[in-house]
Amino acid sequence: MIFTNSEIEGIIIIETKKFNDDRGYFFENYHHEKFCEFTKMNIQFVQENESSSKINVVRGLHFQSPPHSQGKLVRVSYGKVIDVVVDLRKNSKTYGKTFSIELSKDNGKQLWIPEGFGHGFVSLEDNSILSYKCTNYYNKESEDAILWNSKELNINWNVTNPIVSEKDKIAKDFSTFVSPF
Repeated sequence: MIFTNSEIEGIIIIETKKFNDDRGYFFENYHHEKFCEFTKMNIQFVQENESSSKINVVRGLHFQSPPHSQGKLVRVSYGKVIDVVVDLRKNSKTYGKTFSIELSKDNGKQLWIPEGFGHGFVSLEDNSILSYKCTNYYNKESEDAILWNSKELNINWNVTNPIVSEKDKIAKDFSTFVSPF
């Protein structure tokens, strides 16, 4: 496993080595000791979620407010997405900055997103499957979202005709957002 810090403090790109042969492939997609050693935190995952999305589906930018905030370890097991995070930590020097990366079955990259970030993605292929381990349980009362196309964030979703849920269409615009982090 190769761990690389992104330009936003706390966001980590994880690359795995895939071993292919005539039977298929094998790779280690998570190693607790290596993960904790690199992050210098003792992360415990308590829930794992999975979504399947058609091409051009945009989901996000989602987060849970404290005390139910979540860190997420995100990977794609089928298809391809552009994964996007926005720093919502009001005392961070990168507050309001975004980071995006292509995650796919083929490249095997994963993304560690600590608490204090909004998260979303756009599916670039039909039936893209995104799964993510979470450090806290889902809590309906603390779920929230930033408008996926907030002008201030200037995110290039790389999609012409996005398919967006009604809930995500009415999320808070970043210009009026007051961060709980």
